[in-house]
Amino acid sequence: MRLVSYRGPDGVRPAAVVVGDRLLDLGKVAGDVVSILEAEELRAAARASVAAADAATLPRLDPASLVAPVRPGKILCLGYNYRGHVPDGAEPAAEPEYPDVFVKTPNTLAGPDDAVVIPPGATDVDYEGELAVVIGRRARRVSIDDALDHVGGYMILNDVSDRAWQRRQSQWALGKCSDGFAPLGPWVVTADEVADPQDLLVEVVRDGVVTVSQSTSTTIFSVAFVIHHVSQVLTLEPGDVVSTGTPQKLPAAQAVHRPLADGDAVTVRISGIGELTTRFTTAHPRSTTGDDTGDNA
Repeated sequence: MRLVSYRGPDGVRPAAVVVGDRLLDLGKVAGDVVSILEAEELRAAARASVAAADAATLPRLDPASLVAPVRPGKILCLGYNYRGHVPDGAEPAAEPEYPDVFVKTPNTLAGPDDAVVIPPGATDVDYEGELAVVIGRRARRVSIDDALDHVGGYMILNDVSDRAWQRRQSQWALGKCSDGFAPLGPWVVTADEVADPQDLLVEVVRDGVVTVSQSTSTTIFSVAFVIHHVSQVLTLEPGDVVSTGTPQKLPAAQAVHRPLADGDAVTVRISGIGELTTRFTTAHPRSTTGDDTGDNA
Protein backbone atom coordinates (compact mmCIF):
# COMPACT_ATOMS: atom_id res chain seq x y z
CA MET A 1 0.00 0.00 0.00
CA ARG A 2 0.95 3.61 -0.53
CA LEU A 3 -0.07 5.51 2.59
CA VAL A 4 -0.34 9.30 2.78
CA SER A 5 -1.38 11.93 5.27
CA TYR A 6 -3.63 14.61 3.84
CA ARG A 7 -5.49 17.69 5.03
CA GLY A 8 -9.20 16.97 5.12
CA PRO A 9 -12.07 19.25 6.21
CA ASP A 10 -11.62 18.12 9.82
CA GLY A 11 -7.83 17.93 9.98
CA VAL A 12 -5.03 15.64 8.88
CA ARG A 13 -6.16 12.11 8.03
CA PRO A 14 -4.53 8.90 6.76
CA ALA A 15 -5.36 7.58 3.32
CA ALA A 16 -4.22 5.10 0.70
CA VAL A 17 -3.42 5.99 -2.90
CA VAL A 18 -5.02 3.43 -5.21
CA VAL A 19 -5.12 2.85 -8.97
CA GLY A 20 -2.52 5.47 -9.66
CA ASP A 21 -4.02 8.68 -8.31
CA ARG A 22 -7.21 7.94 -6.38
CA LEU A 23 -7.43 8.76 -2.69
CA LEU A 24 -9.09 6.35 -0.26
CA ASP A 25 -9.63 7.86 3.17
CA LEU A 26 -8.64 5.49 5.99
CA GLY A 27 -9.84 7.62 8.89
CA LYS A 28 -12.25 4.87 9.94
CA VAL A 29 -9.35 2.41 10.14
CA ALA A 30 -6.87 4.48 12.16
CA GLY A 31 -6.09 7.99 13.29
CA ASP A 32 -2.78 8.25 11.46
CA VAL A 33 -0.35 6.47 9.17
CA VAL A 34 2.01 5.42 11.97
CA SER A 35 -0.78 3.47 13.68
CA ILE A 36 -1.34 1.50 10.48
CA LEU A 37 2.36 0.77 10.11
CA GLU A 38 2.60 -0.32 13.74
CA ALA A 39 -0.35 -2.72 14.00
CA GLU A 40 -0.87 -5.74 11.75
CA GLU A 41 -4.63 -5.77 12.37
CA LEU A 42 -4.89 -2.15 11.18
CA ARG A 43 -2.79 -2.90 8.10
CA ALA A 44 -5.09 -5.82 7.35
CA ALA A 45 -8.14 -3.58 7.73
CA ALA A 46 -6.56 -0.98 5.46
CA ARG A 47 -5.76 -3.61 2.83
CA ALA A 48 -9.34 -4.86 2.99
CA SER A 49 -10.62 -1.33 2.48
CA VAL A 50 -8.35 -0.90 -0.54
CA ALA A 51 -9.47 -4.22 -2.02
CA ALA A 52 -13.15 -3.32 -1.58
CA ALA A 53 -12.89 0.23 -2.91
CA ASP A 54 -14.43 1.26 -6.24
CA ALA A 55 -11.69 3.49 -7.61
CA ALA A 56 -14.08 5.19 -10.03
CA THR A 57 -15.98 6.69 -7.11
CA LEU A 58 -12.91 7.98 -5.28
CA PRO A 59 -11.57 11.54 -5.53
CA ARG A 60 -8.30 12.19 -7.29
CA LEU A 61 -5.30 12.86 -5.13
CA ASP A 62 -4.63 16.58 -4.72
CA PRO A 63 -0.85 16.92 -4.18
CA ALA A 64 -1.40 20.27 -2.46
CA SER A 65 -3.36 18.50 0.29
CA LEU A 66 -0.49 16.22 1.27
CA VAL A 67 1.57 16.72 4.40
CA ALA A 68 4.56 14.67 5.56
CA PRO A 69 3.32 11.06 5.74
CA VAL A 70 4.64 10.69 9.31
CA ARG A 71 5.83 13.08 12.01
CA PRO A 72 8.95 11.33 13.30
CA GLY A 73 10.28 11.75 16.79
CA LYS A 74 13.76 11.25 15.30
CA ILE A 75 15.25 11.72 11.84
CA LEU A 76 18.58 9.90 11.55
CA CYS A 77 20.68 10.18 8.40
CA LEU A 78 23.86 8.60 7.01
CA GLY A 79 26.85 10.22 5.38
CA TYR A 80 28.90 8.61 2.62
CA ASN A 81 27.02 5.31 2.64
CA TYR A 82 27.25 4.67 -1.11
CA ARG A 83 30.42 3.30 -2.62
CA GLY A 84 32.12 6.06 -4.58
CA HIS A 85 30.61 8.89 -2.50
CA VAL A 86 33.43 10.88 -0.91
CA PRO A 87 33.82 14.45 0.37
CA ASP A 88 34.46 17.10 -2.28
CA GLY A 89 38.06 16.95 -3.45
CA ALA A 90 38.86 13.80 -1.48
CA GLU A 91 40.30 10.57 -2.85
CA PRO A 92 38.33 7.34 -2.33
CA ALA A 93 39.26 5.80 0.99
CA ALA A 94 38.91 2.40 2.60
CA GLU A 95 35.34 1.55 3.52
CA PRO A 96 34.46 2.65 7.06
CA GLU A 97 33.88 0.12 9.80
CA TYR A 98 30.77 1.88 11.08
CA PRO A 99 28.09 4.14 9.55
CA ASP A 100 28.50 7.91 9.82
CA VAL A 101 25.20 8.85 11.52
CA PHE A 102 23.89 12.39 12.03
CA VAL A 103 20.59 13.93 13.09
CA LYS A 104 18.16 16.25 11.37
CA THR A 105 16.14 18.16 13.95
CA PRO A 106 12.29 18.37 14.02
CA ASN A 107 12.21 21.85 12.45
CA THR A 108 13.57 20.37 9.21
CA LEU A 109 10.41 18.35 8.54
CA ALA A 110 8.55 19.37 5.38
CA GLY A 111 5.70 17.89 3.38
CA PRO A 112 5.94 16.70 -0.22
CA ASP A 113 4.28 19.85 -1.60
CA ASP A 114 6.09 22.34 0.64
CA ALA A 115 8.58 24.68 -0.97
CA VAL A 116 11.95 24.75 0.77
CA VAL A 117 13.00 28.26 1.72
CA ILE A 118 16.65 29.01 1.05
CA PRO A 119 17.93 30.83 4.15
CA PRO A 120 19.08 34.44 3.80
CA GLY A 121 22.78 34.55 3.04
CA ALA A 122 22.99 30.87 2.07
CA THR A 123 25.48 30.48 -0.76
CA ASP A 124 25.66 26.74 -1.42
CA VAL A 125 22.40 24.91 -0.78
CA ASP A 126 22.37 21.43 -2.29
CA TYR A 127 20.07 18.39 -2.60
CA GLU A 128 20.52 14.73 -1.63
CA GLY A 129 17.99 12.14 -2.81
CA GLU A 130 17.69 9.26 -0.37
CA LEU A 131 15.75 6.11 0.45
CA ALA A 132 14.25 6.60 3.92
CA VAL A 133 13.04 3.87 6.26
CA VAL A 134 10.00 4.38 8.51
CA ILE A 135 10.10 2.32 11.69
CA GLY A 136 6.96 0.27 12.30
CA ARG A 137 7.89 -1.69 15.42
CA ARG A 138 9.91 -0.50 18.40
CA ALA A 139 13.55 -1.46 17.84
CA ARG A 140 15.91 -1.74 20.79
CA ARG A 141 19.17 -3.66 20.41
CA VAL A 142 17.83 -5.76 17.56
CA SER A 143 19.90 -8.27 15.62
CA ILE A 144 20.72 -7.85 11.94
CA ASP A 145 18.58 -10.90 11.15
CA ASP A 146 15.53 -9.37 12.86
CA ALA A 147 16.09 -5.74 11.85
CA LEU A 148 13.85 -5.65 8.75
CA ASP A 149 10.95 -6.97 10.85
CA HIS A 150 10.92 -3.53 12.49
CA VAL A 151 10.49 -1.63 9.21
CA GLY A 152 7.00 -0.29 8.58
CA GLY A 153 7.69 1.09 5.15
CA TYR A 154 9.87 3.13 2.82
CA MET A 155 9.66 6.62 1.36
CA ILE A 156 11.82 9.36 -0.14
CA LEU A 157 13.74 12.00 1.78
CA ASN A 158 15.54 14.97 0.26
CA ASP A 159 18.39 15.70 2.66
CA VAL A 160 18.71 19.38 1.74
CA SER A 161 22.08 20.70 2.90
CA ASP A 162 23.81 24.05 3.19
CA ARG A 163 27.36 23.14 2.13
CA ALA A 164 28.83 26.45 3.25
CA TRP A 165 27.64 25.92 6.84
CA GLN A 166 28.57 22.26 6.63
CA ARG A 167 32.19 23.12 5.76
CA ARG A 168 32.50 25.52 8.70
CA GLN A 169 32.58 22.82 11.36
CA SER A 170 33.38 19.19 12.02
CA GLN A 171 29.79 18.55 13.14
CA TRP A 172 27.16 18.95 10.41
CA ALA A 173 24.14 20.14 12.40
CA LEU A 174 24.04 23.74 11.18
CA GLY A 175 24.52 22.67 7.57
CA LYS A 176 21.73 20.11 7.74
CA CYS A 177 19.09 21.62 10.01
CA SER A 178 17.68 24.79 8.50
CA ASP A 179 13.90 24.99 8.65
CA GLY A 180 12.25 22.71 6.09
CA PHE A 181 15.45 20.95 5.04
CA ALA A 182 13.91 17.44 5.18
CA PRO A 183 11.05 17.09 2.67
CA LEU A 184 9.44 13.65 3.04
CA GLY A 185 7.02 11.67 0.95
CA PRO A 186 4.97 11.76 -1.00
CA TRP A 187 3.83 8.50 0.60
CA VAL A 188 5.07 5.53 2.60
CA VAL A 189 5.18 2.26 0.68
CA THR A 190 4.51 -0.53 3.18
CA ALA A 191 7.37 -2.95 3.74
CA ASP A 192 5.50 -5.93 2.29
CA GLU A 193 5.63 -4.29 -1.15
CA VAL A 194 9.42 -3.82 -1.17
CA ALA A 195 10.94 -7.23 -1.75
CA ASP A 196 14.53 -6.08 -1.26
CA PRO A 197 15.53 -2.58 -0.11
CA GLN A 198 19.03 -3.32 -1.42
CA ASP A 199 17.77 -3.56 -5.01
CA LEU A 200 16.29 -0.14 -5.74
CA LEU A 201 17.48 2.51 -8.20
CA VAL A 202 17.90 5.99 -6.73
CA GLU A 203 17.89 8.85 -9.24
CA VAL A 204 17.72 12.63 -9.06
CA VAL A 205 16.60 14.87 -11.92
CA ARG A 206 17.44 18.57 -12.08
CA ASP A 207 16.68 20.81 -15.05
CA GLY A 208 15.56 17.74 -16.98
CA VAL A 209 18.94 16.05 -16.52
CA VAL A 210 19.64 12.94 -14.43
CA THR A 211 22.34 14.03 -11.97
CA VAL A 212 22.32 10.96 -9.70
CA SER A 213 21.75 7.32 -10.65
CA GLN A 214 22.89 4.45 -8.44
CA SER A 215 21.43 1.28 -6.95
CA THR A 216 20.97 0.72 -3.24
CA SER A 217 22.87 -2.52 -3.87
CA THR A 218 26.01 -0.36 -3.75
CA THR A 219 25.51 0.93 -0.20
CA ILE A 220 28.26 0.09 2.25
CA PHE A 221 25.79 -0.55 5.07
CA SER A 222 22.46 -2.24 4.36
CA VAL A 223 19.14 -1.14 5.79
CA ALA A 224 19.20 -4.15 8.12
CA PHE A 225 22.69 -3.33 9.40
CA VAL A 226 21.89 0.34 9.95
CA ILE A 227 18.77 -0.42 12.01
CA HIS A 228 20.70 -3.02 14.01
CA HIS A 229 23.61 -0.63 14.55
CA VAL A 230 21.61 2.42 15.57
CA SER A 231 19.33 0.41 17.86
CA GLN A 232 22.31 -0.62 19.98
CA VAL A 233 22.55 2.99 21.17
CA LEU A 234 19.05 4.44 21.03
CA THR A 235 15.56 3.00 20.82
CA LEU A 236 13.81 3.48 17.49
CA GLU A 237 10.10 4.12 17.92
CA PRO A 238 7.26 3.69 15.39
CA GLY A 239 7.28 6.64 13.02
CA ASP A 240 10.98 7.37 13.41
CA VAL A 241 12.81 7.87 10.12
CA VAL A 242 16.23 6.51 9.18
CA SER A 243 17.54 7.82 5.88
CA THR A 244 20.18 5.72 4.16
CA GLY A 245 22.42 8.27 2.44
CA THR A 246 22.80 9.65 -1.04
CA PRO A 247 24.86 8.43 -4.00
CA GLN A 248 27.60 10.60 -5.48
CA LYS A 249 26.48 12.92 -8.26
CA LEU A 250 27.39 11.76 -11.74
CA PRO A 251 30.67 13.24 -13.05
CA ALA A 252 28.94 15.52 -15.56
CA ALA A 253 26.70 16.94 -12.82
CA GLN A 254 29.64 17.46 -10.49
CA ALA A 255 31.49 19.36 -13.20
CA VAL A 256 28.70 21.93 -13.53
CA HIS A 257 27.59 22.11 -9.88
CA ARG A 258 25.35 25.10 -9.23
CA PRO A 259 23.88 25.86 -5.79
CA LEU A 260 20.10 25.73 -5.59
CA ALA A 261 18.41 29.05 -6.22
CA ASP A 262 14.97 30.63 -6.20
CA GLY A 263 12.63 28.84 -8.62
CA ASP A 264 14.66 25.64 -8.88
CA ALA A 265 13.02 22.23 -8.57
CA VAL A 266 14.59 18.82 -7.98
CA THR A 267 12.90 15.44 -8.41
CA VAL A 268 14.07 12.37 -6.51
CA ARG A 269 12.76 9.08 -7.85
CA ILE A 270 13.27 5.60 -6.48
CA SER A 271 12.14 2.46 -8.26
CA GLY A 272 9.22 0.81 -6.50
CA ILE A 273 8.71 3.83 -4.24
CA GLY A 274 7.77 6.80 -6.46
CA GLU A 275 9.05 10.32 -6.87
CA LEU A 276 9.29 13.47 -4.78
CA THR A 277 9.66 16.90 -6.35
CA THR A 278 10.94 19.71 -4.15
CA ARG A 279 10.67 23.37 -5.12
CA PHE A 280 13.05 25.99 -3.76
CA THR A 281 12.31 29.64 -3.05
CA THR A 282 13.83 32.68 -1.38
CA ALA A 283 10.40 34.06 -0.46
CA HIS A 284 10.18 33.93 3.32
CA PRO A 285 6.71 33.54 4.83
CA ARG A 286 5.57 36.10 7.33
CA SER A 287 6.07 35.15 10.95
CA THR A 288 3.17 33.39 12.64
CA THR A 289 4.40 34.40 16.09
CA GLY A 290 3.22 37.97 15.91
CA ASP A 291 6.82 39.27 15.59
CA ASP A 292 7.77 40.14 12.03
CA THR A 293 10.88 42.13 12.94
CA GLY A 294 13.36 39.27 13.14
CA ASP A 295 15.07 39.86 9.80
CA ASN A 296 15.54 43.54 10.62
CA ALA A 297 17.18 43.08 13.99
